[in-house]
Amino acid sequence: MIGTVFRSEDVPAEDRFDYWRELVGRTRSSDFISDHAADFWAECRLMELGPVTVWPSSFLPTRYLRNPKMVRQSDPELYHLTLLLDGGLALDHAGRTEVFGPRDLHIVDSSQPYDLRPRDDRESRAVRGVAVDLPKALLPLPPHRVRELLGRGLSGREGVGALLAEFLVGLDRQADTLQPLDAPRLGRVVLDLVSAWCAQALAAEDTLPPETRQQALAQRILEFIRQNLRDPTLTPPVIAAAHHISLSYLHRIFQQQSRGETVAVFIRNQRLVGARHDLAEPNLRTMPIHAVAARWGFPRASDFTRAFRAAYGLSPREFRLQALFEVEQR
Repeated sequence: MIGTVFRSEDVPAEDRFDYWRELVGRTRSSDFISDHAADFWAECRLMELGPVTVWPSSFLPTRYLRNPKMVRQSDPELYHLTLLLDGGLALDHAGRTEVFGPRDLHIVDSSQPYDLRPRDDRESRAVRGVAVDLPKALLPLPPHRVRELLGRGLSGREGVGALLAEFLVGLDRQADTLQPLDAPRLGRVVLDLVSAWCAQALAAEDTLPPETRQQALAQRILEFIRQNLRDPTLTPPVIAAAHHISLSYLHRIFQQQSRGETVAVFIRNQRLVGARHDLAEPNLRTMPIHAVAARWGFPRASDFTRAFRAAYGLSPREFRLQALFEVEQR
């Protein structure tokens, strides 16, 4: 598991809001105001990924107010990025006032005051999102260019924004299976994706270091593969053509990512993972095995059976029987 989990129900009711203030205040020094302070609820996973901190969280509507005096007293020199997943927020920052909804991204600068609050004062539903804190010095873009983005609502539904959003959501989803040794590498990926997202929003991709652009491209390729796994025509040449790169460059990117797999092997293994999941799903027990195979890009059932047995030591039929038996015994 990676990260420290906080659940308000693990804290006495009278201490919950103060505990939340202390936790968030580690990186975001501000005043906290909430109509729900007396009966507060929040959940958070604090993931320290090298110099980058990622914290998926859900909490009852709260206002976060950082005034000029707080900036003068203490400035951690951080950029705070937020991906909103549920709920609505309003922000006053850097001379802008904007409102945000699900799948919007925004960034604030700890060196400037801000007022982040619920979009609707009557809202009582929890706000859910993923926050990212990163040292300003690590973002490879001139500060005067980053200032153009401060307080703006930007989409996490398309382009690099969507890629960044999916990666942040996936970090939370996979946190229990990740290991502490993964943290520095994951932090670098987050930093590269944030950098690429900012550069795209500013039309300044050419200013990024080559390694940052390559990391962002690698993540785009991986997401493209995951979205098209069920297409039997998905092959390395198709992937290279979709990203306007040569086949040799595609293979070089995979080698430099140190995955220990060729592109074709990665595709096959991801397809097998998907098929394995479907074979263990009780609601799909009547789906023929050859249909499961075809659903995951294996048009020939015999090829699927050989690959599945090589990966898991059982035939697809044997695995399904064992998995469904285990479900029935629970």
